[in-house]
Parts: sequence; structure tokens; C-alpha cells
Amino acid sequence: MHAGLRATLIVGAIVASVALVAAAVLVFLAPRVPGLPTAIPIVEEPAPSWAPPADPPDAATPTVGLITWVDPAWVAETSVATGIPERALAAYAGAALSKADGMPECGLSWNTLAAVGAVESDHGRHGGASIAPDGTVAPPIFGVALDGGSVAHIPDSDGGEIDGDAQFDRAVGPFQMIPQTWRNWGTDGNGDGVNDPHNFDDQARAAANYLCRVSVDIDTEPGWRAAISGYNSDPDYLDAVARNAVRYAESGD
Repeated sequence: MHAGLRATLIVGAIVASVALVAAAVLVFLAPRVPGLPTAIPIVEEPAPSWAPPADPPDAATPTVGLITWVDPAWVAETSVATGIPERALAAYAGAALSKADGMPECGLSWNTLAAVGAVESDHGRHGGASIAPDGTVAPPIFGVALDGGSVAHIPDSDGGEIDGDAQFDRAVGPFQMIPQTWRNWGTDGNGDGVNDPHNFDDQARAAANYLCRVSVDIDTEPGWRAAISGYNSDPDYLDAVARNAVRYAESGD
């Protein structure tokens, strides 16, 4: 976002009367766990605002790009309340702010992105991974081979360039995007000039772009359902994302 913009964090869970699951689901990474249906109320969270610095950050500082425009005090407080790592939370909020500025009709909230990130990779921590200050996730997160067994059958589409597998495609990165999705939606979120599927900021921005292409009015129940179902159509997946989205919004109050 450009300097001087007073960014508003667009938040709030936007799901009503959907089923919950008993445990979080790591799509492509772990088996799904069914649960019992429970009603979820629509939750709106107050929207704190943040005025970014007028001058660009020091070039030597690695924390540039999307997270530059997020209030660090809000990140610290909300991280404690939600249990989301600060570095991941800043990327979620920055990506939501970016969409609010460029495509306000989308209505995407930080807590929806965070809910997707929780289900896909435990906020970039799956398999012992962690997020560096510049957003790089290491070790890289790869899903299982999509060989048609208990998962979809997707033959290799990238020669192993993105996912390291020249036989079958694998989901890649903290938002678990298959190579074709990354080629279509990959973007630079941390401002280093590289579209890196193993960078948290880059994938958070790509996920935001994808969700807002699938649906608008994501701050309504129909729009939210359409967006998440477009990301993954499994009902258990929608339930898991809904549960986390509501929990994060309520924790962030």
C-alpha cells in the first residue's frame, strides 16, 4: 500500500449455522476429523486503524511489504489473544488491508485468512517449520503426492520446479497451493521482487487474491461460503475454517 494511507483492518467472522469439526484439518497433510453440528453466530470485530510512516522503511530492514502497513501494537496484542504467531498475523492483516484498499467490495477479513492458514499449515509451523523476518518459511512445507489414492489425482505440471516432485503435483507452502494455482496467483507480498511459494507474505497475498476472485461480499454468509468452498470444496474444510475464523474474531475483541 502507498504511504499515507490510513488503513482499516477489515475483520469479523461471517458464517452462520455451519457445522464444527472436533479438531483442525490440515488439508493434504493430515486426515480430516468429523464433528457435531453447532450453530455459529455472525461475529463483527471493531476495526482499529493504523497510519503507516510517511517515509519508506530502511532498505536494510527485512520487514517490508504488506506487514509494513500493520499496526505493530495491534499485532502484539492480537497475537497474545489468539495464539497466532506475530509474523503470520502481520501477513494476514497486511493481505486483508491490501484487498480492502484495492478491492473493497471483496470484504475479506484478516481472521478468515488466518483461519485458512491455521487449517493449511498451522500458520506456517507444520512439520517444525518457522517464519523468518523476511517471511521465508523453512523448512519448506510440501503436501503429499497427489497420486489419486486417498487424495486427488494430479499428474506433474511443473517438472518438479515448484513442488520438487516430477511425477505428481504436491501442494506447496503455508497456504498449500498446487503448482498450477501458484503459477496463476503467485505474487510478491514482502516487497523483495520475487514471487516465492515458500514465503508467507507472498502466499498470504496470493490466497487473498484467489479468494476475492472466487467471490465478493465475503463479509456475508453466502459470499464467505462461496469463497472458502472455492478454495477447498470439502464440507469438513469449510467447517474447520469457520470455527477458526469465529474463534479468532472473538479472541481479538
